[in-house]
Amino acid sequence: MTTSTERRSAPRDVWRLVATREITVKLRDRGFLLSTVFTIVAIIASLAISGFVSARTETVDIAITGDSADQVVATANRLAEAADKNVTFNTHPARDEAAVRQQVNAESADVGLVPTQPGGWRLVGKSERDDDAATYLTAAAQAIAFEQNARAAGTSTEELGRGGSVAYDLLDPAAIDPGLAKVVAFVFAFLFYLGSLLFGMSIAQSVVEEKQNRIVEILASAIPLRQLLIGKVVGNTVMAFVQLVLFAGAGLIGLAATGRGDQVAQIGGAAGWFVVFFVVGFLAQASLWAVAGSLATRNEDLQSTATPLSMLIMIVLFAGIFLSGTARVVASYIPVVSIVAMPSRMAEGTAAWWEPILSLIVMAVATYGIVIVAEKIYRRSLMQTQARLSMRQALALRD
Repeated sequence: MTTSTERRSAPRDVWRLVATREITVKLRDRGFLLSTVFTIVAIIASLAISGFVSARTETVDIAITGDSADQVVATANRLAEAADKNVTFNTHPARDEAAVRQQVNAESADVGLVPTQPGGWRLVGKSERDDDAATYLTAAAQAIAFEQNARAAGTSTEELGRGGSVAYDLLDPAAIDPGLAKVVAFVFAFLFYLGSLLFGMSIAQSVVEEKQNRIVEILASAIPLRQLLIGKVVGNTVMAFVQLVLFAGAGLIGLAATGRGDQVAQIGGAAGWFVVFFVVGFLAQASLWAVAGSLATRNEDLQSTATPLSMLIMIVLFAGIFLSGTARVVASYIPVVSIVAMPSRMAEGTAAWWEPILSLIVMAVATYGIVIVAEKIYRRSLMQTQARLSMRQALALRD
């Protein structure tokens, strides 16, 4: 039988063998490979669909009556085109206002445009306002009236509008739009949830299966338990890193393919920081998932021992999606939550250059402390196969 002295004399880098085994098992897992490919395809497809929907021109059918209605609609189309708005107004002539209302009520037209006395226009809708029609038809009617009134007064629209122009300077023209920033934050939160749960539960199940099958007793006689834990953590962290890089790359390629290449640089920087934060934070999570497995004696126990971790992952998921403003700033310095919060702030352009560095240092310090405590609990509980343990019970045990 191998003595403890012989076990302690095992190579200090034996964890590499364990890590290699963990990576090999993952690469041979068809379910893991298929889920990775499916997620990459889903990311690219969702971005392609989003780009198609945003680029698609919306058609608004306008039922019109009156001599100048065609001119109003034509002007509205020019204004929409100048504003780079993907909307086109099509006209459906009607003999009078009653016919216009009939078309709108029958839903053969989205909006009706009828003249009013002594001058002006009225829009008619069925049950809700069409914002595009209200914006551009109103602006068109005002522009036409402005030009006509200027002509009647013997002047020009340029003279009447002199001194009224307003320029708009952007202090940060490279910033992405708020809508896309929210999508990026959601993607970061979802990828955190997916990676943490997928790889974390894999570690816990691997540990508890080794305990249940008594394989851990054989491993413990040949490998120091600390080395066994390091190998499991490193192996799964490497695979999580590779998977996240693939997902981030797919997202950036999808953005570039949908005509958002000008925003790839900023989002790419935020995605890079997200991968770094995730890897550092996952070292702590992986250690805790290994502890969850070591406290259990069978797979059924994992539901109890892994509950705190599952709750933590859900909290981070919802924090990444719903937090904003000051709450998100605070969250970006809280370890684990900062994995999602800080990169999301970087994507929306609200974080200074030094903030992710400081947040990462805080995360690294917290990770170091968590790994030290987790390793102690893991070593003390791994060989206890009689009954499920709590963390307090495991800490009370002697090495």
